[in-house]
Amino acid sequence: MSLEGSWSEIGRGHAAARRADRGRVNHAAGAAAEDSVVRHYTERGCPVLARRWRGRGGEIDVIAADGDALVFVEVKKSRSHDAALGRVTERQVRRLMAAAQEFLATRPGGLLTDVRFDIGTVDASGDVRILENALA
Repeated sequence: MSLEGSWSEIGRGHAAARRADRGRVNHAAGAAAEDSVVRHYTERGCPVLARRWRGRGGEIDVIAADGDALVFVEVKKSRSHDAALGRVTERQVRRLMAAAQEFLATRPGGLLTDVRFDIGTVDASGDVRILENALA
């Protein structure tokens, strides 16, 4: 192996390590944002039933109860609330809806349960905003 090839491999190793570090940081930031959103719902009397619930159709960040209704929440964190909202993709919405149907199928009321789809955004300062019925 040439010296040049060795440096190239080292560079790739560092790039992979940086990507892994970014992934860990992003995962931790997402978990912290979810913690903030969970706190928001619980402080308003909406018990959280599940976090990061995963079905075949996808994952739901937060599932809360609001009276008799279930609230499915997609959580996004970014530098601003507008930027966070802009990060919600059509694909994510489809997966959220599919996962919500799966979750509802496990409940006594099934698909007849009242539901709401909210988006919880957390900005760089940690401020939480909830856009209720965002996907209605």
